[in-house]
Amino acid sequence: MTEEMIDAGRLDDLLRAIVNGHRCQPGQLVQILREAQDALGYLPASALTAIARALALPRAQVEGVAGFYSFFHLAPVGRYRVLFSDNITDRMLGSAELLERLCNKLWIERGKVSEDGLVSVDTTSCTGMCDQGPALLVNGRAMTRMSAERIDRISELIRTQLPLADWPPEFALVEDNIRRRDTLLGAEWPAGEALRAAIARGAEAMLGEMKLSNLRGRGGAGFTTAIKWESARRAACHGEQGIRYVVCNADEGDPGAFMDRSVLESDPHRVLEGMAIAAYAVGAHTGYLYVRAEYPLAVKRLKLAIKQAERLGVLGHNILETGFDFHVEVRLGAGAFVCGEETALIASIQGGRGNPRPRPPFPAERGLWNSPTLINNVETFANIPTILRKGADWFASIGTEKSKGTKVFALAGAIRNTGLVEVPMGITLREIVYDIGGGIPGDRTLKAVQTGGPSGGCIPAEHIDLPVDYETLNKLGSIMGSGGMIIIDDSACMVDVARFFMEFCMTESCGKCVPCRAGTVQIHNLLTKIARGEASLEDLDRLEKLSNMVKRSSLCGLGQSAPNPVLSTLRYFRDEYLAHVVEHRCPAGVCKIAAEGEVIR
Repeated sequence: MTEEMIDAGRLDDLLRAIVNGHRCQPGQLVQILREAQDALGYLPASALTAIARALALPRAQVEGVAGFYSFFHLAPVGRYRVLFSDNITDRMLGSAELLERLCNKLWIERGKVSEDGLVSVDTTSCTGMCDQGPALLVNGRAMTRMSAERIDRISELIRTQLPLADWPPEFALVEDNIRRRDTLLGAEWPAGEALRAAIARGAEAMLGEMKLSNLRGRGGAGFTTAIKWESARRAACHGEQGIRYVVCNADEGDPGAFMDRSVLESDPHRVLEGMAIAAYAVGAHTGYLYVRAEYPLAVKRLKLAIKQAERLGVLGHNILETGFDFHVEVRLGAGAFVCGEETALIASIQGGRGNPRPRPPFPAERGLWNSPTLINNVETFANIPTILRKGADWFASIGTEKSKGTKVFALAGAIRNTGLVEVPMGITLREIVYDIGGGIPGDRTLKAVQTGGPSGGCIPAEHIDLPVDYETLNKLGSIMGSGGMIIIDDSACMVDVARFFMEFCMTESCGKCVPCRAGTVQIHNLLTKIARGEASLEDLDRLEKLSNMVKRSSLCGLGQSAPNPVLSTLRYFRDEYLAHVVEHRCPAGVCKIAAEGEVIR
């Protein structure tokens, strides 16, 4: 349906029904916009006006939110909308050439809509399918392992205007998988084992158990989980009396990361039980799961798992007949990497633009609707039930002195065995890459391992015998992050790698603070100049100084860590930068170096 197909009265009726379905709550604005776009195909000006009127919000506020998220469209898009994953692992596998091939087959430019309105083709930062790349989305459906033949077939299916539901089985494997698993999720899950034990012990005992385990958050810098829980429990409520919230951050947007997607697709009940245990420990009765819109299968299974858990009495009202209530809602993102930062995530759940805010106060003190809010990521919550069943001592016996337990990593890039690995903290990179990952394809040489996504750094092969834990990675100029691990071989140019990550950060910057908004653009421009062989040694010095300035002065953690890939490659691969600047050559033969007097456009 499009705006032109219905008159103004029917448009108002349609949008009023959507708004009423969300109880006319301004905090549901992002979800309301999503449903309106699903119904209309895009968000015309008249729809934004009607939504603003129905929610009693300024029209500018509604348009500001709609314009912030990349998955919202203020102009018509094709009936078939193709989004190529443009992360570094897909590029390694030839995604750029495949994108060009599809555009040529469909006679369309990237970023444009065909004249007949049939198709539009563009890129997205990541689909979370890095283990199955090159990947793309067609009207939100993930399709993986693209090849020239599969691209040609997709172009034929689009030209014949075959409904997506009727596409051949090789393009519907994800949907088939949903049907096979829908009836199995509840039957295989030991309902509420650990939650019952947590309630029996009491909240204070639960906090004590978490302290003994020394579990650290698995989604970022590794902050101690027990301290965050205790802060949320002790914090005074500044909003409605006694209200606290628990939020699961499932906005996994790092290139090369797909851990959360796999956990949510395969074992959502474990995450829900971990959230319920945390809610009991901190005194919360409402929870939110903030999930990437690029994960439709995970969302479907989460919603199914919530219904099953409510039916089994381990979520909802009077859980396990103990008098404890805990209700969980799923909220979808709309294409904004910055919403992985917890204060930006809070703003998005509340229906606003995903802009970070300064801390303190931290969310544990003042978060959702100004109330204490506990935020952990998927893997952190998934660890909780196991810690309670096996004991904090058991968990603490695994790993290193300061990094306990196991960690899930996503192996992608130049590695024979792509996929997820769960390993004890303290394992070496060599063991991960060669013993588990099977080494580098084509017997090429390992050059670096990039950890921590765009916020992380590139660790050279000379350090692969060091242990993988929070402290060691920090000393090497990287971070653990959520667990993405991109393997880079000797065919890669490290200037080009740094340029990719800075392009990602530049594109995904929320724009709120000048150091990140302007600094990432200038860093990217300098990297482009170096890659083309047009830079001077002064430019190289300027690059390093600017990167340190952005790191020191950006508002949020994402801006502060954006220069890490640049700084780490300057630290370990400066010779490659000097080859581009002084010798005007790319040692890997990746960058298009300008000839003398030539300027590359």
